[in-house]
Amino acid sequence: MRPLISNRYKGKYPDQGAHCSRKILLAAFVLLTVLGCAAVGPDYVPVEPKSPETWHTDLRGGLTTHPLNPQTLANWWTTLDDPKLSSLEERAVKGNLDLKEAQARIVEARALRGINKANLFPTLDASGSVTEHRLSENSNTGERGTLYAAGFDAGWELDIFGGVRRSVEAAQADLEATQENLHDVLVSLLAEVALNYVEMRTFQARLAVTEANIKTLQKSYELNQSRYQAGIIDELAVQESLRLLETSRSQIPFLETGLEATKNRLAVLLGEQPGKLHWELSQYRSIPAVPATVAVGIPADTLRHRPDIRRAERLLAAQTARIGVATADLYPKFRLFGTIGLESLAASEFFKYDSRTWGFGPSFSWNIFDAGAIRQNIKAQTARQEQALTQYESVVLQALEEVENVLVAYAKEQQRREHLLEAETAGERATRLAQDQYEAGLVNFNNVLDTQRSLLIIQDQLAQSDGTVTSNFVRLYKALGGGWEFLKPTTEESKQVAGDKRQAAR
Repeated sequence: MRPLISNRYKGKYPDQGAHCSRKILLAAFVLLTVLGCAAVGPDYVPVEPKSPETWHTDLRGGLTTHPLNPQTLANWWTTLDDPKLSSLEERAVKGNLDLKEAQARIVEARALRGINKANLFPTLDASGSVTEHRLSENSNTGERGTLYAAGFDAGWELDIFGGVRRSVEAAQADLEATQENLHDVLVSLLAEVALNYVEMRTFQARLAVTEANIKTLQKSYELNQSRYQAGIIDELAVQESLRLLETSRSQIPFLETGLEATKNRLAVLLGEQPGKLHWELSQYRSIPAVPATVAVGIPADTLRHRPDIRRAERLLAAQTARIGVATADLYPKFRLFGTIGLESLAASEFFKYDSRTWGFGPSFSWNIFDAGAIRQNIKAQTARQEQALTQYESVVLQALEEVENVLVAYAKEQQRREHLLEAETAGERATRLAQDQYEAGLVNFNNVLDTQRSLLIIQDQLAQSDGTVTSNFVRLYKALGGGWEFLKPTTEESKQVAGDKRQAAR
């Protein structure tokens, strides 16, 4: 610690006190003047996503352009009226590991903002040392001695050109982008839980259909065996009925494998070990039915609501601020520093008045030549801003594409389901007629075989269609950005969010 001005020069500089006072006043004047300076670099102008006035898709199947109900959008799965699904969604929000990771990233981003913000304030360091030394006998007396020293050093880099303020601005935007990422993870999580739940119920429905058909085919096989033993029919009908029966039985392992996989996936989504939910979900329940009408609003509402779009916008804001951080390196840096302490060659004299040392003053540095490195960095940061803008526009287009595709799929699958319902009705009647005619000896068993096989296919397709309709309902609300409001922050998180809003408003 080397003070610029020490008390040892008191006799030589009798006007030292007045000189120091003038320096202090000058430093204060400079400080008050520069605090009002604008930061260099471009100021961010918020962008609004460009959207069409209406959806391109012709809304059918209960879809309407009525305004989205915020409460319905936040808890969309409750409209399926399935208590078990609602319970799983709530537990997933509490236990999912991806969600916890996203929450930890917010803590990290908030801490990084604090690091950048700390650069706006002075720093204060304390130091102390005891140094043993010996003078050279060739140039001095060769004496030995001890130097005792302790003191405080303070420094403050004045943010005249706003480089630090721009870094805080970028860190704040990064924090807000991280918060939107948490919302996006939540939207995906809630949809994934619902989709896997619907898929599980679909496998259960398909198993029920297959098992019911196996019972029917078993009766046909037993009937053919008895008729063959009685000499009424030949062995071909028996083998054909056995072939269809065993083919249907072969579907059971495949469906049970899919059912087990969905249960395991649900457990992992809830932060549980695979197999933990098997007993709880063993009871068969029907596939949740979608409501008669679904309000989807207009494209502009969706784009403003989706967290992935808001995240992309915040990343654009952060990158815009980083241009200012890079631009500030073109200008000189000003710093105020000061030191105060004690210094003595004898421990007994260390705390006496004459051992005091102090010094203060301003300094500046300016990178005059760097072979264009700073300007190249500005160019690089500007190019990254253009990339962020392009990425933002891409996210908007992808969001519109996702919603349009789901709107079509939701309406068309309902049309397909209606046709399958009519086909099932006709298939059941055809099967009964063929069975009656076969038992009456009017037709051979091939007619019965064909109608039973066709009915089994139709009923399996209908069960899958029921699941697809509900799955498309889930995908629709995911595309609309529904569900992220469901995450209720704790008291501590609420305080942090309020502080983030105050920081953003400054």
